[in-house]
Amino acid sequence: MLSIARCPIVLGLAALLSSVVPSSYAQGTAPGASSFVVPPGFPTSVFSSYYVKAVPTQEPQPALYDPVLNLTYPLNLTSPNTIPTSDNDPVYYPPAVANLTSATATAFINTAIAQIIEIVAGTGGISGNCSKCVAALNIGKVVAQVVPERVPDAMVALCQATGFASNSTCKNTYTAGSYGAIWTQILALADVSGQDGLYICNSLSSNFCKTPYTLPTNTTGLFPKPKPANAKAPKASGKRVKVLHLSDFHLDPRYFVSSEANCSSGLCCRTTASNSGLPKGQISFPAPLYGAYKCDTPYDLGTAALQAIGPLTGVTGKEAFAWSIYTGDLVAHDPQNQLSLAFVEYTETAIFDMFKDYINGPVFPVLGNHDSNPEAIDGPHSLPGPLGQQFSWNYDHVSSLWQTNGWIDAATAAQAKLHYAAYSIKNHYGLRVITLNTDFWYRQNYLNFINTTRPDTSGAFTFLINELQAAEDAKERVWILGHVLTGWDGSNPLPNPTDLFYQIVDRYSPHVIAGIFFGHTHEDQVMIYYANNGTVQNASTAQTPGWIGPSVTPLTNLNSGFRLYEVDTGSFDIYDAHTFYADVNSFPGLNVSASGPTYKFEYSTRQAYPIGWPETAPLNATYWHRVTEAMERNRTLVKTFNTFQGKSSVKSPNCTSDACAKAKVCYMRSGSVALGKACPQG
Repeated sequence: MLSIARCPIVLGLAALLSSVVPSSYAQGTAPGASSFVVPPGFPTSVFSSYYVKAVPTQEPQPALYDPVLNLTYPLNLTSPNTIPTSDNDPVYYPPAVANLTSATATAFINTAIAQIIEIVAGTGGISGNCSKCVAALNIGKVVAQVVPERVPDAMVALCQATGFASNSTCKNTYTAGSYGAIWTQILALADVSGQDGLYICNSLSSNFCKTPYTLPTNTTGLFPKPKPANAKAPKASGKRVKVLHLSDFHLDPRYFVSSEANCSSGLCCRTTASNSGLPKGQISFPAPLYGAYKCDTPYDLGTAALQAIGPLTGVTGKEAFAWSIYTGDLVAHDPQNQLSLAFVEYTETAIFDMFKDYINGPVFPVLGNHDSNPEAIDGPHSLPGPLGQQFSWNYDHVSSLWQTNGWIDAATAAQAKLHYAAYSIKNHYGLRVITLNTDFWYRQNYLNFINTTRPDTSGAFTFLINELQAAEDAKERVWILGHVLTGWDGSNPLPNPTDLFYQIVDRYSPHVIAGIFFGHTHEDQVMIYYANNGTVQNASTAQTPGWIGPSVTPLTNLNSGFRLYEVDTGSFDIYDAHTFYADVNSFPGLNVSASGPTYKFEYSTRQAYPIGWPETAPLNATYWHRVTEAMERNRTLVKTFNTFQGKSSVKSPNCTSDACAKAKVCYMRSGSVALGKACPQG
C-alpha cells in the first residue's frame, strides 16, 4: 500500500501549490541562490542503516533494503574490496535444432572454428574483409542453431586464436554470462547473409563492413490519421512552473577514496585501478572524496548534488517541483564481468530512494543503456519463447519502485512492465509524458541486429504512435522522454529506427509534441527536429527541440550538473532553462572536514544567447534554429555553446576552428543518424 505522503494525488496537489514561478522569476531573475556550499559530512539520514558509515576517508556502504524484492543487499555486492569478476545470473539460448552427443558436438565445433580461421587467413578462396566476415557469420549461424550452448566458449577460443582482442578481453566479452549467450541468439536468429550481417560485421570492426545506408521509412498506413491541416501549438497560459531535469547519475558504490583517479584504462577510483606509467602500487592522483574526472559518482557527490538542488532552484523545504524528469543511466560504467542483475537492482533502488528523499513532486524516469544486464541489452518480446521475456525482471523491478514511490499509479506500472519500462502518463497539469526505452535504437544493443530491415521489431514505435494519436485526439500536449539521443553526430543510434522516430516527430509536431528530452552523452546539448525529415532546415521548418540533459557524473572530463526548466502550463513550452554545475577540478583541494563542494548557477539559456528573441516567445525549435544562425555569424556564440556543453569543465576541448564551428551547428540541426553522419567532421 502507498503511504499518503507518496500518493500521486498528494504529490500532484503539493506541486500545484508550490511550484508556480513568481512573476519576478518569470522576468529572468535567478531561480534561487547563485551558489550553494554543500555542508561537510554524508547525510546519514538518507538510508536507515549502514554496513560501513561514511567518514572523510571512505564512502558509506548502506545496508540497502529493496521494498520490491523484500531483501537487503549484501555488503559484498558493492564493497570496493570484493568486486566480483563473474556472476551466476541466468543465460538464455535459442533452442537447438539437433541433439548431438558430446563428442560429436566437440568435433562439430572444432571443424567450424577451423573453417572460420581459414576464411580469416584468406586461404578459403574468399577475398575482402566484409565478404570474409559474412562468410564466417554463416558458419556461426549453423553452429548457433545446432549446438547453441557451445557457442560462447567457441567464440572465446576463436577470438583468442585470431588475435581479434587480448586473451582477457576475449574472455570477458564472449563468455556466456557476458555477451556470449546474447551473440548466440543473434547468430541463430539474424539474417546474417543480408543487412543484419552487414550491421553485425560493422559493429565488430568498421574495417569489416561499412555501415548500411538508411532505408527510407515507408509511412504508408503508419499513422492512424493524417496530420491535421494547419496544425499549430496551443497558446501559452502565461503561468509558469519549475521542472527539474536530472540525467546520468551513474552511482558508483564501489568508489574507493585515495585509489588511482588517473588510471590508464577503464573506470578509475577503484581498488583495481592503476596507472601503467607508475610502478605497481604507486598512485599518481588519489581519488578525492567527492569524485574525479575519470570516475563515476560516489555517494558523497550524489547526495551533494541532491542537497544543492533546492537552494539553487528556489524549491526548498516542503515546496515541490511541478514535476521532474530523469533521462536515464543509473548504473556505473563497470566492465561487464563486474556487473550482475543484483548490482543493477541495487543501484536502481539506491538512486530512486535518494530521489524520494530529496525531490518533492512526481519524478518521471526512463531507463538508460547502462540500466540493464548485460549492459545495453534489451530484447523485443517478438523473440521466440523465453527469449522474449529475458529482461522482464528489470521492467518489473523499476516499474514497481516507481509505483512504490508514488510517481506512477498501478495501471501505469502495469503498462511499463509490458512496454520495456516505457509508459504514458498524464500529469496533474494536463501534460502527457511518454517515455521510451531507447535501447531499441542504440547501436550497442546487439539484439537490434536481428531484423534490421524492420525498425520496430519491439513495438516501441507502435506504442509511441498510438499514445501520440490518443493525445492528438484529446488535444493534449506531450513531452517525450528517452535516454540515447537520435541524432547529433549520429554515432550512438542505428539509422533506420531514428529515421522512423523523425517521421513520427514530424507527424505530431508542432501541435502535440512540445519537447523531447534525452541524456546519454553526459553533455549539455540540444538538437532541432525539422519538417519533411530535415530536408529543408530553416526557421519556418523547425518544429521541435530536443534537449540533452547534463550529467551528474563527471565521467569523462566533465563537471557535475543538472538543469531547471521554466515551463508554461498552457503550451508546455520551455521559456527558460537554468543549468547548474560543480567544478570537479576543485575537489582535490577541498577541506572536507569544513565543507563539501560548491554547486553554482552556470547560465540562463535565454540570457546566454542574445539573439533578440522576444521575452514572450518560448525557447522552441525556431528559437534554437535562430541560435544556430547566430552561431554561424558570431564565433563567440560557438565558444559559449562549447563551454556550456562540458558544463564549464577545464578539461573540455576548445572549438575554435572553422571545421569545429560548422560541425557543431550541423550537429545541433541533426535529429537523426542520416543527418548527423552527413555533417562535416570537426
